[in-house]
Amino acid sequence: MRVPLHVVEARREKLAALIERHRYLPIQELCRHLGVSEATARRDLAELARRNKVTRTHGGALVDFNERFPSFRERQASAAKSKARVARRALGFFKPGGTYFLDSGTTIYALAEAFLEAPVSPMTIVTSNIPIGERLSSLPALSVFLTAGQILGRQSVLLGETARRSLEFWNFDMAFLSAEAANQEGIWNSQESIVQQQLVAIRRSARTVYCLDSSKIGCTAPFLLKKWPGVDFFLTDAPPAKLAKAGISPGVVEVVSCDPQVALPDLASPDKPALPVHYL
Repeated sequence: MRVPLHVVEARREKLAALIERHRYLPIQELCRHLGVSEATARRDLAELARRNKVTRTHGGALVDFNERFPSFRERQASAAKSKARVARRALGFFKPGGTYFLDSGTTIYALAEAFLEAPVSPMTIVTSNIPIGERLSSLPALSVFLTAGQILGRQSVLLGETARRSLEFWNFDMAFLSAEAANQEGIWNSQESIVQQQLVAIRRSARTVYCLDSSKIGCTAPFLLKKWPGVDFFLTDAPPAKLAKAGISPGVVEVVSCDPQVALPDLASPDKPALPVHYL
């Protein structure tokens, strides 16, 4: 039986809204949300793409996040000195022989830049940030791997289901993650696809360091990445007064100071031992 046009249009509007909200969804997820077959979902996507409402990708759809959100290079210029302070402090977490995940944000890129000036080796680095991979691959004693995934050129990042699956091959001693905001509830990010990828990296890591410059404190973003009880280390250059105003205190989370005179926290954890290194 032929489906009435108004029903088809309503379904397509719902599909466009889903993609707008989630930024990226593989075709199987679209089918699950809408209760339709893959063939129907693909026809609807093709029509929405024809109307310039979505951008088609292999296996899913990606809206204009890559074009509308400030580019990686544009975000690099924001709070650059603050990010550099956080990055220099984060260097103290690296140990020879470790396997580390470096996230896609500009603060983590600043960490890679700082690492070039004071490298630790031998070491294995895995990243979804294309510029980080390019920069660190110049160090001969470093093994550098990029995740798989959909390339978002302006954002210089690899994202999507394939990227998340590729992280499942790894066990990390530590993951260094960035985000868009932190408040009394926890740590937030701007894109659900980024949060989904970060959650895989967190699950595959023995410990996690969240690196946020002071401009992100007391703010919020669309998607909650982690509530405070689940945060290992929170590294920021924000002064104590700003953290307290935002409801972030040492009683809520272990805040790592950027002051080099203050000792870094003990990484040993009886309830979360280091995972063995394993990769393909």
